[in-house]
Amino acid sequence: MELIVVLIIALLVLGPRKLPEVGRSLGRGIREFRHSLRSDTHEGEAVELREELSAAEQLGSRTSERRSHAATRPQGGGA
Repeated sequence: MELIVVLIIALLVLGPRKLPEVGRSLGRGIREFRHSLRSDTHEGEAVELREELSAAEQLGSRTSERRSHAATRPQGGGA
């Protein structure tokens, strides 16, 4: 019932020629808004994955540096 009242008021205010235009514009706006929400979510996930990969790479490079330093250090307990 409320929807019918809103549509009648919109028809009276906008007129029969403008109402379809406004409806199309509103539909496009909502569609673009939804698309931007989905895009932001996917971009956010991509950023999180890049950060995790970067952290893993840094951890891996530190580990390999430690291994290479351990291999080049002289062994034994002299002094």
